[in-house]
Amino acid sequence: MRIAVTGATGHLGGHVIESLLTREVAAADIVAIVRDEAKAANLATKGVRLGVASYEDEAALAAALEGVDRLVLVSGSEVGKRVAQHTSIISAAKAAGVEFIAYTSLLNLDTSELGLAPEHAATEEVLAQSGIDHALLRNGWYWENYASAIDSGRAVGKFFGAAGSAKVSGAARRDYAEAAAVVVTSENQAGRVYEFAGSPALTYQGIADEVAAVIGAQVTYVDQTVDEYRATLEGFGLPAAIAQMFAEMDPIIAQGALYSESTDLQDLIGRPSSTVSDALSV
Repeated sequence: MRIAVTGATGHLGGHVIESLLTREVAAADIVAIVRDEAKAANLATKGVRLGVASYEDEAALAAALEGVDRLVLVSGSEVGKRVAQHTSIISAAKAAGVEFIAYTSLLNLDTSELGLAPEHAATEEVLAQSGIDHALLRNGWYWENYASAIDSGRAVGKFFGAAGSAKVSGAARRDYAEAAAVVVTSENQAGRVYEFAGSPALTYQGIADEVAAVIGAQVTYVDQTVDEYRATLEGFGLPAAIAQMFAEMDPIIAQGALYSESTDLQDLIGRPSSTVSDALSV
């Protein structure tokens, strides 16, 4: 059985390949789909096959997927371009005869009002229409998304946001990657929809407390308005558009968009999900 992973030089894709190797999938049976071959030199050294193709190049993707049985489709990082990119990958997978796709989607997608949701929903629909067996891995938030709190915690002893008393059911990237590896190497996964949520869920002050444990100093959560939070993020160096996107997410997160009591993640990986301090200490 040959398994391909898209975005293999990215954070999540790289962890998926590590998890496949840990599950004793032979390196020669793994195909890392990458844009830049030079960035995948470490994977090639391990014996992993490389398929060089961008998400937009359907012909190159089809060639890279030739002989692949199963695919972990890691969602692209370019917001606004992902439906077209994912459609290219799915079309290429169909042309290459890929039998099964595991797609990394978004937690609570059926009800989510996050700005990230529409592209994931559209991709799920493309998969449904493709005729390829697939499973939906609806990932919750990455604790690593709060890495900037390490810097602000050290600098001013504060963690900023605009989410009020929201609870976030986050986990580490490696948790979601391990779950993806379990799904793509297991039988009878077609049609499964997983809601991957970490536990316990934390408020933003709870996240601040975990950050405090990492840096060894007190950190307090400061709840701001959306505009204040956007300005804060820009002050920490985020581009204006990205800062705006993240700031506008927090009021929606406050309504429970990233909270879930699902135990799908823990059940699949057979252990508790990682804490914020676990994720940010590595």
